[in-house]
Amino acid sequence: MENNKKAKVAKIILPGRPITKKNHQRIIRKGSGRPSLISSRQYLTYEEACLWELKRYDGQRFKDNKVQAKCLYWMPNYRSWPDLIGLLQATWDILEKADIIGNDQNIVSPDGSRIVGIDKENPRTEVYICEIGDHEYKEVG
Repeated sequence: MENNKKAKVAKIILPGRPITKKNHQRIIRKGSGRPSLISSRQYLTYEEACLWELKRYDGQRFKDNKVQAKCLYWMPNYRSWPDLIGLLQATWDILEKADIIGNDQNIVSPDGSRIVGIDKENPRTEVYICEIGDHEYKEVG
């Protein structure tokens, strides 16, 4: 039996230098409580800019669906070169916070994600999200 249902696909561009969430975390103390870790100011600024950009997004949302999320990263230079896993975690958390995906645990494949290289004029993240079935794989982007 052939499934003719059209797959849900989205392309999202997040402008600016991609930043990881885990590098340069800060330790804070609230009152007399335990110390806790918070993200760096650089990451929080990047996250805020991405969330502001995503407020204008009126495309497909993936609330309870399993998805493949391919992320392509262009950096402005080689300074402070990030690790891919840290970039993916930050991007997925931003997509979840922006309510594009319901939970980053629903991302079952980052297939094809990579740091593409340098673009001094236009550093960015291109995200291709494709809804997939339980045992289905699609090439996106």
